[in-house]
Amino acid sequence: MKISIQEIDGKLVAFLSGELDTAAAAEAEKELHPLLESAGRDVVIDCTELEYIASSGLRILLGILKKVKADGGRVVLRNVNEVIRDVLELTGFIKIFEFE
Repeated sequence: MKISIQEIDGKLVAFLSGELDTAAAAEAEKELHPLLESAGRDVVIDCTELEYIASSGLRILLGILKKVKADGGRVVLRNVNEVIRDVLELTGFIKIFEFE
C-alpha cells in the first residue's frame, strides 16, 4: 500500500496505490490522518491505482467522510475501478460517497 497526499487547487488529494487490506490498514490510517485535519477543505481520494479494499479500509474512508463533512468539507472518490465499486455497492457505501 502506497499513499501520497498533495494539495491541489485548495483541495487535499490522497493518491492510494495497491491493496488497502487489514495488514495495511493501521499504517494507512496514520498516513491519511492529515485528511482529518482538512479544516473544511474538500478532500479527494484518488483510487486510480487502488486494487483492493477490505472492511478495515472502508472503516478508514468512513471516518474521513464523517470528520470532513462535520467540518463543512466534501469527500469525493475519484477513478474508482469496477472491483472497488462492486465492494462499495455491496456495502452500501456507494450511497454515501460522491464520485468523479
